Amino acid sequence: MRNYLAALVVAAITLGATAQPAQAIAYGDNAREGAYPFSVLLTMTGLPTPDHGTRDSSCSGALIAPRWVITAGHCFRDVQDRRVSEPVAERTTATIGRTKVKGSGGYVVEVVAVRQSETTDVALAELAEAITDITPLRLGTAPPSPGESVRLTGFGLTTGDGGYAPATRLQTGRFEIDRVGDALLEISGRAPHDDTSPCKHDSGGPYFRQPKDGAPVLVGVVSEGPECPHTGPDLSARTDNISDWITATIDDDSRFDVWRLAAIVLTVLLFTAVIVVVVVNRRRSRRRS
Repeated sequence: MRNYLAALVVAAITLGATAQPAQAIAYGDNAREGAYPFSVLLTMTGLPTPDHGTRDSSCSGALIAPRWVITAGHCFRDVQDRRVSEPVAERTTATIGRTKVKGSGGYVVEVVAVRQSETTDVALAELAEAITDITPLRLGTAPPSPGESVRLTGFGLTTGDGGYAPATRLQTGRFEIDRVGDALLEISGRAPHDDTSPCKHDSGGPYFRQPKDGAPVLVGVVSEGPECPHTGPDLSARTDNISDWITATIDDDSRFDVWRLAAIVLTVLLFTAVIVVVVVNRRRSRRRS
């Protein structure tokens, strides 16, 4: 059965088949307070349903720039289940820098725009305001290698004796890269258990390297896989081979902010000049009279 599952995963990578969206970190560890502050909980409130109702949902992600969060592309889908480049819910927020879901500290920021990758299951969510006191997760530009150890963080469902339960705090686990495909990675759980695996609402959670003498480096985000918990691989969307697109998107926004600031400054200067001219002309008129 295990060999059969592995064969199916390899076929999905080779042929681009679509599996079910991955679930959250089952049989993971509670993250230490203050650890991995770049981890993000995306909360979607009021998602439209085919019966004209609404539902709520969530995904995981990571802060990769002051105003940008990376996550899975399928976290932003319309009522026809198509990936879209815009927030779909009535309200979408990003909770950043908070280990406990209902804890204090950190930030809760509105998501105002979305950019979808054209080649893989990755989206970038733009925040309404910049987060400047949390160090973003660094983008990797080199592909990971089979056998490499990586870590995952996420806010998805947890698994225990009583079945599935919503995460009350950030979860984490250690994983190993089994195979590197053109767009996807096969990644299997290693610790704290062999069946440590992504679960529902971990979609978009970051897999990252942890260099001994450096900052964590992103290698992929949770995309799809079997029901949790399970041994064997899940599929993750690679991010190193779209790093140019990610960087260009972030840089375009930064340039836009510079031009927007320049426009504001110019407007203020022009308005001030007009006021000065009006005041001077009035004073001259009074002297003449």
